[in-house]
Amino acid sequence: MSKVKIQGNASGTGVLTVTAPNTSTDRTITLPDTTGTLLDENSSVPAANLTGTVADARISALTASKLTGALPAISGASLTGIPVTGLTSQQVFTSSGTWTKPTGITKIKVYICGGGGGGGSGNSNSWTQWTAGGGGGGGTAVKIIDVTSISSVTVTIGAGGVSNNVNVSSTAGGTSSFGSHCSGYGGGAGAYQNNVGQGGGATGGDYIIYGDSGTKNSVYSSVWFYGGKGGASFFGRGASGTTQLGVQGGGGQGARAPDTGGGSDGTDGGAGFCLVEEYK
Repeated sequence: MSKVKIQGNASGTGVLTVTAPNTSTDRTITLPDTTGTLLDENSSVPAANLTGTVADARISALTASKLTGALPAISGASLTGIPVTGLTSQQVFTSSGTWTKPTGITKIKVYICGGGGGGGSGNSNSWTQWTAGGGGGGGTAVKIIDVTSISSVTVTIGAGGVSNNVNVSSTAGGTSSFGSHCSGYGGGAGAYQNNVGQGGGATGGDYIIYGDSGTKNSVYSSVWFYGGKGGASFFGRGASGTTQLGVQGGGGQGARAPDTGGGSDGTDGGAGFCLVEEYK
């Protein structure tokens, strides 16, 4: 039969004590048939010896300071329970309404743009100086907002400015707002005598993108003196034709005046716009 031998260490002076546990049951300790050193809490197990599957119940916590070296490649199909982060959705507003926070969203990035100014109206005088300037583009505010404690926000979309009848002043674009957080101002109205509408500004944003101002007339034909073009917003073009309207905050086209006398109407600016990017 095999024997058990306990051998002292000639270099040591300490006493090794083997203490029995507090038990009333007989216990048996079976030693492995191999040569080596017993592991303790300060020992390391070679990676080559770690095989098979470790039951979930065996792993209660991993200490970050114990994780060193490179991790092996892991199939993405095996990764579960990892939260989704980053841009996950967006909402667009072309008319006034309410932004409602989707489940799990913690931050949003808002772009809010004012309405475009109406193109200038014509004048009954036939001379080129009476052609009208284009309306200005709406300004845009851009803002990142923590919505952890916010569930909804009122969104107001400014109307596009109106190009009125001959000799009647056109109107500026309306202000768009995202609650009290930020606002984009409408572009200015164009007017006859080649007065252009100025591009709109904004307030409350982390940064502001100004709308372009309208332009004066620059083209002459044998029949028409063309009015100025509408200024663009961050999101939409200004009108550049007598039947075009401004788009998403773009300004309206200025009216044209004919050689033979009499005036004409310009075109309206585009309504404002709002884009809300949603992040987890």
